[in-house]
Amino acid sequence: MRIISLKEVMDLTSLARSTIYKYIALGTFPLPLSVGERCVRWLESEVHEWILDRIAERDEKVQVAGKH
Repeated sequence: MRIISLKEVMDLTSLARSTIYKYIALGTFPLPLSVGERCVRWLESEVHEWILDRIAERDEKVQVAGKH
């Protein structure tokens, strides 16, 4: 299990910091772990799972669109 920084999350997802925190507030992005008074990190596996979920959603939409 690996924990990653906000910069690494941004690099993996191509999302801006503000977008990541907006998605967290909406409940659609993995919550960060507090690892210090002013330091948060994410579980890499949860971020990867979030990415895989976006891919699955995209593929589902493509399949539905192809049935029309």
